[in-house]
Amino acid sequence: MLVGFIGLGNAGGKLAGSLLRNGYDLTVRDLTPAAAEPLLAAGAAWGESPRAMAEKCDLVITCLPSPAASAAVMEAEDGLLAGLGRGKIWAEMSTTDEAEVRRLAELVEAVGASAVDCPVSGGCHRAATGNIAIFAGCNRDVFDRVIPVLSTMGRQILHTGPLGSASVLKVVTNYLASANLVSLSEALVTAKAAGMDLSTTYEAIRISSGNSFVHETESQVILNGSRDINFTMDLVVKDLSLFQAVADRAGVPAELSPQLLDIFLDAEERYGSRAWSPDVIKRLEDATGLSILAPGFPAEMIDDEPEQPGHEVVPRSR
Repeated sequence: MLVGFIGLGNAGGKLAGSLLRNGYDLTVRDLTPAAAEPLLAAGAAWGESPRAMAEKCDLVITCLPSPAASAAVMEAEDGLLAGLGRGKIWAEMSTTDEAEVRRLAELVEAVGASAVDCPVSGGCHRAATGNIAIFAGCNRDVFDRVIPVLSTMGRQILHTGPLGSASVLKVVTNYLASANLVSLSEALVTAKAAGMDLSTTYEAIRISSGNSFVHETESQVILNGSRDINFTMDLVVKDLSLFQAVADRAGVPAELSPQLLDIFLDAEERYGSRAWSPDVIKRLEDATGLSILAPGFPAEMIDDEPEQPGHEVVPRSR
């Protein structure tokens, strides 16, 4: 299968690297050509335009920072729609709006191609090793066609149901991660203010009912001081806004969600759109005059688990 990959940012470049590392014939493209240089040096081809990539490839993946960016790549004069046709597949790996991915999928299907929304979850360090989780929303026959590719980029692959369902679940899980990050920030600052040793605090949370994936990753780079989790403040704001849109459409009077969005909007205004998302803790550091640091923690997360073949996760109800 010839694969095209558009969007080589923090996650996309690593996902594309997994495909290339595992022998796929890969064509890549990014608005910043320098982002493609490591992949080109390793054997990938350069895509002259989205249309040219769609004409050449069996499967074209987009992994972009916003729904607007995906729409631009799809609908431009030399965009993907102009090159897609019967038998081809568009896979949207961006974190995007369910309504927008369904709108674009209708355009894709109108030219005879198939669509799948398949966002990832688990952090860029797991994207780098092919051990990340992937949600996939699409018809079952499309899922069966793309799972060999998805299981090369990720370890746990969940068919979430019809197209759009993966995008809903992605923003749900990102919402939960953001809520956990804010609560951990409050917990770490409160522990410090109460005189607790922060290394001991980290271990107490890790071995307790308060533990979480976010704690085992983001708390470490908070305590190191780098706060580098390869995820920026503007992306959190985007994801929380997408979650709130889902809640609003579903008629859910969410209470915590608007507060979380306000917290991250404030942090974005204070520290900048491209500040790392764990910098949200600075709001409390600034308010208390405390520095939330401890020795022995890494500056960035590295997945030390060996790369393993991916597999489908089957819900208990099936």
